Amino acid sequence: MPINQPSGQIKLTNVSLVRLKKGKKRFEIACYQNKVQDYRKGVETDLDEVLQIHQVFVNVSKGLVASKEELKTCFGDAEPDAIIKEILTKGEIQLSERERQLMLNKINNELLTIVSAKCINPRSKKRYPPTMVHKALVELKFSPVLNKPAKLQALEAIKLLIATQIIPIARAKMKVKVSVGAADCEAIEQIRKLTANAQGASDGTVWSFLGLIDPVNYRELVAICDKKGSVQVIDMAVIDDAA
Repeated sequence: MPINQPSGQIKLTNVSLVRLKKGKKRFEIACYQNKVQDYRKGVETDLDEVLQIHQVFVNVSKGLVASKEELKTCFGDAEPDAIIKEILTKGEIQLSERERQLMLNKINNELLTIVSAKCINPRSKKRYPPTMVHKALVELKFSPVLNKPAKLQALEAIKLLIATQIIPIARAKMKVKVSVGAADCEAIEQIRKLTANAQGASDGTVWSFLGLIDPVNYRELVAICDKKGSVQVIDMAVIDDAA
């Protein structure tokens, strides 16, 4: 009769699996929840704090440890810790349904906060609360995903909201201070076009502008002023239109 060995069983209630396929073989490591992301961000560097078990598996749930031969075939002469680090860095995180939902909720809340902070109702000049943004995005069937940063998804959501106008919405203006040489007429003309022909002021040496711009023009503004002047952000999202 086979002998049960509880020590070889891994309970998956508090485990995040990281899985990497290499050389037609699948390898897994068992980690503490949230620690994988901390490791990838450089917040955590101690493998003992990340790993539930300091082993490489071919199947964590069955307790099947990868043999030395399997590791050598796929990873060459790499040290065990180097193999673990490669799996941690390049592997796919296998989330439980509960973990997946918690992460989606976190990303969604962050996304809604960003949209609320960066946008206004152009009629009232006020921000929309995250709850109203959420309702609009649900109507548009926009859902967050796990494999994209919240900031990137927020920008996609903003584009969709502005394009559809399911609610009256626009990007809040940025308040900036721009300075270039007073003799650089070409740069000054380009800046004026990006700032709705706003008039700056010159002291004979430096031409400067303080006012509002559309955020989509910020990168171009920085490119124009690169090595010629400077762009200083005074306010990322101005709610009142008065400069």
